[in-house]
Amino acid sequence: MIKKTIAFLSNSYRSYTYLLSLCIPQNIRRLSHLDVLNRNNFKFNLFNTSTQMGDQAAGIPITNEEILKLCKSPDPATKDFIFQQTMYRIKDPRKSIPFYTDVLGMTLLTKLDFPEMKFTVYFLGFEESKDLVGNLGSKERTEWALSRKATLELTHNWGTENDPEQKYHNGNSDPRGYGHIGVMVPNVDEACARFENLGVNFIKRPQDGKMKTLAFISDPDGYWIEIFCNKTVV
Repeated sequence: MIKKTIAFLSNSYRSYTYLLSLCIPQNIRRLSHLDVLNRNNFKFNLFNTSTQMGDQAAGIPITNEEILKLCKSPDPATKDFIFQQTMYRIKDPRKSIPFYTDVLGMTLLTKLDFPEMKFTVYFLGFEESKDLVGNLGSKERTEWALSRKATLELTHNWGTENDPEQKYHNGNSDPRGYGHIGVMVPNVDEACARFENLGVNFIKRPQDGKMKTLAFISDPDGYWIEIFCNKTVV
């Protein structure tokens, strides 16, 4: 009888916390089960989240005045710094490279092999082929490629393409973190019509949801890509 009672209470507890999690905003779901079950603590956390997790968790945006005060004048030592690359891992370059060069129209800037560590990196960006310098993988090409702004670095660990169990986390399911890259296009609807014809996977089409001015597609590894136009996104 005691064992049955304990099992019943355990199942009830799991069901209760699961149902409760569906009713609570995600930023508050991170509270411990003890906090949820303790009425006083839960009430405190639910209605005074700014005290515990900051105003953002309470749904209050940071004001323009505050955010401007948080910004510091750039140190002169950073004058020549640039945002150069975003890196993520890919399973199969035979799928990823055609996607980024054909579907999105990027150019392969350079390719670097690292035999000792058994991986290759591919740098891609929105550069004209006529502007490429040197040969693929050469020192001249690499120096040039690494001076381009906002490039994509795709890292392939050799052999992952042959592993049916290999899959990379895209950051958009728990535990969340990384979100997506964004590609600006002249016309979102026209770009998405082309993607449809190419069989691209959509996370969100322009007509879906409340934000009608943008879309999300995914690459062969499931990474999200926002498609937007700077003139219509806001």
